[in-house]
Amino acid sequence: MDYHIGHTDLELLQADITTLDVDAIVNAANSSLLGGGGVDGAIHRAAGPELPAECRTLGGCPTGEAKITKGYRLKARHVIHTVGPIYSGRPRDADLLASAVRSSLRLADEHRLKSIAFPAISTGVYGYPMEEAAHIILSTIVDHLRGGETTLDKVIMCLYDQRAYRIFETELRQLT
Repeated sequence: MDYHIGHTDLELLQADITTLDVDAIVNAANSSLLGGGGVDGAIHRAAGPELPAECRTLGGCPTGEAKITKGYRLKARHVIHTVGPIYSGRPRDADLLASAVRSSLRLADEHRLKSIAFPAISTGVYGYPMEEAAHIILSTIVDHLRGGETTLDKVIMCLYDQRAYRIFETELRQLT
C-alpha cells in the first residue's frame, strides 16, 4: 500500500526490516542500545558485532530520543536507534512514542537521508496496544511529511505480521 504525501512516498510493507535496502532502518531499541529481544535483537544479529561495539560508544539513549549508527552488515546504510515508551496507559506514553518517531525523522533529515523504514515501535515487549501505536506513529510521520521540509523521498512502515499490517493499513486510510 503506497501513499504520496508532499514529495515523499509512504509505503506499508509486511517484511523483515533487517532485509530492506534503504538509507536507514529504525531500531526499536532499549535505552542501553546494546541489543535485546524482538526487532532490536534481530537488527543487532543481522548487523554483526560492529553494531554493538559502536553502540557502546554512544552512552545509551533516553526514551523518546534517537541516535544513529552505521548499518554494518545490513543492506541499510544506517541504523537509527530510538527508544519508545514501555506502555503504562498514561498520556505521557503517547508523547514519548511520538517523540521517538520525530527524533528518528529529524536524524534522517540531518543526515540528508532519502529513505527510512520504521517498525511498530513499542508494540512488542513494551506492550503498546497496536491500534494506539499505529495512530501515533503514522500521524507523526504524516505530519512530518506534510511539513514539506524533509530530505526523505520514501518512508516505509515495515510490519512483521499480517495483523499489524491490517491495523496500520486501516489507520493510514483514515489519516490520508
